[in-house]
Amino acid sequence: MPRRRAARVQIEKVRGEEIQRKQDAVAVEEPLEIRLAFAAAGQQSGQSISITMRTPGDDFELAAGFLFSEGIIQSGNDIQEIRYCMGSQKEMQEYNVVTVQLRSGLQFNSERLLRHFYTTSSCGVCGKASLEALQIRGCPVLPRDRPIISAKIIHQLPQKLKEAQAIFKATGGLHAAGLFDSSGDLITLREDVGRHNAVDKLIGERLLAKKIPLHEHLMIVSGRASFEILQKTLMAGIPMVAAVGAPSSLGIDLAREFGMTLLGFVREKSFNIYAGPQRVRFADSSTT
Repeated sequence: MPRRRAARVQIEKVRGEEIQRKQDAVAVEEPLEIRLAFAAAGQQSGQSISITMRTPGDDFELAAGFLFSEGIIQSGNDIQEIRYCMGSQKEMQEYNVVTVQLRSGLQFNSERLLRHFYTTSSCGVCGKASLEALQIRGCPVLPRDRPIISAKIIHQLPQKLKEAQAIFKATGGLHAAGLFDSSGDLITLREDVGRHNAVDKLIGERLLAKKIPLHEHLMIVSGRASFEILQKTLMAGIPMVAAVGAPSSLGIDLAREFGMTLLGFVREKSFNIYAGPQRVRFADSSTT
């Protein structure tokens, strides 16, 4: 059976000077290895491309979302099959290794993986190099003035996100990414111990459902909005990102460079606009 998302552990609960032994629910964290299988020079080849610590569940979506948001595949049509590696794997690793088989006939150069990960590892030297790497990759062009979402709806999003987090309610230990339409209706939500994994799972779900790009939607994340979060969101064509926490300086630079709307510290009665105010509607039609 696939891994559980939550586990029970024995703890000592302290209240004042009293100690009680109790059971507590905690979020499970385990490694997931993502492998890529493809044809190269007429031969079937395979390569391990990533190991990430994640909460088990939605693993195929995580793998697909990771490959897409990192620019390794261009669409869900590039994927022929996603499967767990079973049988020869040790029992403890079952459901912790996923292979993504690229479709037959896809012209794929394995050296592209080496170039991609070299760029990824080296572009962190400075913010300018990171943004240039995205421009070279060829990111989607976002609609400039869509979607338009009212401030009233934006204020409600953190509570809607929290109410939909089933595993967080049990453990209190997971990040979430939620996709909403312009009316404030929740389209899909994914949870994970890693905020970037939650985003990859969400994007992967939409990719496999052939719903990319997501030009008419807003994504809200339960933590902060980093460069990595904004980069993945941009690749999925999502014009608006809201964060319960703070954005990073490079995340703000990315949003402004590529015409995204970035909101931070979203609360019931307040939020900050760091980029793209034209997509936020106020009762008086003003952004001040």
